[in-house]
Amino acid sequence: MIDKNSYVRIRKTLLKPEERASNIPAETKEVPFKMWVKGYLHDESDLFDIVKITTETGRVETGRLKEAFPPYKIGYGDFVPEILKLRHLIKSEMYGDKDE
Repeated sequence: MIDKNSYVRIRKTLLKPEERASNIPAETKEVPFKMWVKGYLHDESDLFDIVKITTETGRVETGRLKEAFPPYKIGYGDFVPEILKLRHLIKSEMYGDKDE
């Protein structure tokens, strides 16, 4: 059970697949358009319940409760080895074959 006024993250479906624009790629059109919102829980609830929250800006949103006290997850993606090859190629073109 997650207490009232806890900081949480919800997921809300904005458009079902059949409601999406016709000019988007087919694989995009096959999935719903969703948003995730963080805010303060109105009532005591369990994970995956449909709940109301109030955001930091005072907006009230309704959606499925996905997470309590969501952490900040900032990253730049997985390591891509090809980028190292590009780095060496660019440096070689700029400075010659010497290491700099």
